[in-house]
Amino acid sequence: MIDGYSANGELEAARELFEIMPERNFFVWSSMISGYFKKADVKEARNIFDRIPVRNLVNWNSLISGYAQNGFCEETLEMFRKMRSEGFEPDEVTITSVLSACAQIGELDVGKEIHSLIKGKGMRINQFVLNALLDMYSKCGDLATAKLIFEGMRHKTTACWKSMISGFAINGQSKEALEFFRRMEELNDLPDEITFLSLLSAGAHGGFLDEGLDIFSKMETYGLVANIKHYGCLVDLLGRARRLKEAFDLVKRMHFKPNDVVWGTLLGGCWVHLDTKMVEQVMLGIGRVHHDMDSGDNSHYVLQ
Repeated sequence: MIDGYSANGELEAARELFEIMPERNFFVWSSMISGYFKKADVKEARNIFDRIPVRNLVNWNSLISGYAQNGFCEETLEMFRKMRSEGFEPDEVTITSVLSACAQIGELDVGKEIHSLIKGKGMRINQFVLNALLDMYSKCGDLATAKLIFEGMRHKTTACWKSMISGFAINGQSKEALEFFRRMEELNDLPDEITFLSLLSAGAHGGFLDEGLDIFSKMETYGLVANIKHYGCLVDLLGRARRLKEAFDLVKRMHFKPNDVVWGTLLGGCWVHLDTKMVEQVMLGIGRVHHDMDSGDNSHYVLQ
């Protein structure tokens, strides 16, 4: 019952039952820990963990994965070290969580240590571990190793393609990001909104105007709806290409109101290209944004 309450987010009911249990097995402890992490109550999840009289690997995994999923990456690595110091060896679940933490904070050296640990212990590498390794190397900027792992995969999931494209984009390798997208399309893999965001960013930073415009138009083909972040990338793409009038017209006809990020991107393009006339128009637009916010209508202006 505790697992059912916890899975449904009914933590108060789960806690009441938990506290009156005369004995608790490892599964009950882990259910409570996972439940609090799902609610982003990291402190209470840790409090429950600290009460466990005798811990096993499942309990440690609940804590380590919960920290990683909530972005507490330093704590993830700290608890991983503590777990090993207490004599527990990681399994695929532990490894995947720790690699995720490394990817989030760019800890390439630690990620490499984990990879060496996998090889040294002859651990079974399943698809989740492969995906985590690929994501870690790509986000940490070691794209050569990421590509080696990717090309060696028998089954390339959408997550794998996304990791590679994102890795190339954030590390300034725009041409490679676009090339991987072409390969992805040839294999009929379906990109998601995040993949398109990476591709638009790559197009903007690499100066690939036509490719970027084509990619934006393809979102509808895949049944995806562009959000304000996609439009922001498109404004950046047009601005860098000195097509400021088109960028301004795009901002005006968006089906939602532009936020400060979009206006700032457009304004930056105007200043770079010394288009003072367009600067004046953009400043008027920004003035209207802040006037609406001051009047209380700020629902559309949550910064991304």
